[in-house]
Amino acid sequence: MELKQLRSFATVVESRSFTKAAEKLYTSQPTISTHIRQLEEQLHSRLIVRTTKSIEVTPRGWELYECAATILKLQDDLLQRWSGESRQIIRLGASTIPSAYLLPELLTAYGKAHPGVYFSIHQSDSRGIVDGLLNCSFDVGLIGMKCTDEALSCIPFYQDRMVLIAPVNEHFLRLKERREIALEELLREPMILREEGSGSKKSADRFLERMGVKEGQLQITARINDQEAVKNLVAQGLGVSIISERAARNFCEEKRVLLFELPEDAARRSLYLISHKSYSLQPYIQKFTEYVKHFYDADGERPAAGA
Repeated sequence: MELKQLRSFATVVESRSFTKAAEKLYTSQPTISTHIRQLEEQLHSRLIVRTTKSIEVTPRGWELYECAATILKLQDDLLQRWSGESRQIIRLGASTIPSAYLLPELLTAYGKAHPGVYFSIHQSDSRGIVDGLLNCSFDVGLIGMKCTDEALSCIPFYQDRMVLIAPVNEHFLRLKERREIALEELLREPMILREEGSGSKKSADRFLERMGVKEGQLQITARINDQEAVKNLVAQGLGVSIISERAARNFCEEKRVLLFELPEDAARRSLYLISHKSYSLQPYIQKFTEYVKHFYDADGERPAAGA
């Protein structure tokens, strides 16, 4: 079984045509037919049923296609990665908070100092970035939760904290004016939470656990996989939410939501730079990781002097 045979087979399945597959691969239709026949002979299975008007993929054919698609993607990714090294392209995976609120300032500063470096950025939740790094989809990642996988290096680079945000209305304005407010009173409000795979959700869960509050005690009205959607729903009065202070900052400054501080010792969290321990990073990627580690000061509030 050769890669060229798998490439021909996968292209026929995707095109539903031997002729179109030959055109896409810049080869002849007899060559495509030969590759399919060779695969069927090697596997002792019929993969494609061909009629005068159409083709049908057999169950065995679909099983092979799934495997072939994975193998061919790995080949394409490897070739793209190696060809991109001469252009200094960094494949960067970032979860929601780093991607939306830190990368704009971080990459702008880095790009000015290193104009020959380019970034291919993929955004997902923290769990998705970890999985992507493990299967070699990224060179480095920025996530919102500590990674415990022994194959990955996980280094804190930014200090964040969790806060509670609430709608701007008379009820919460009165609470805001009080010198002291019991946290339990705020947690009785309808609550909007992030989805399970996000670092923000993990941090919120950890905070609630430290406060002795179980999720089952909360009045959860929605779970949302987008941080901006969470803030918008809070601003519209659907409920309160526990989110990253960095993410809440713009809505607070615009007076679209009210911010309530949470106990400092339980609300602090780190954002992490992750990379694969067993892979030797290219020098320009290593240089970028060192830049990220030192870009923010100890409080994580602003770029460190000279960054």
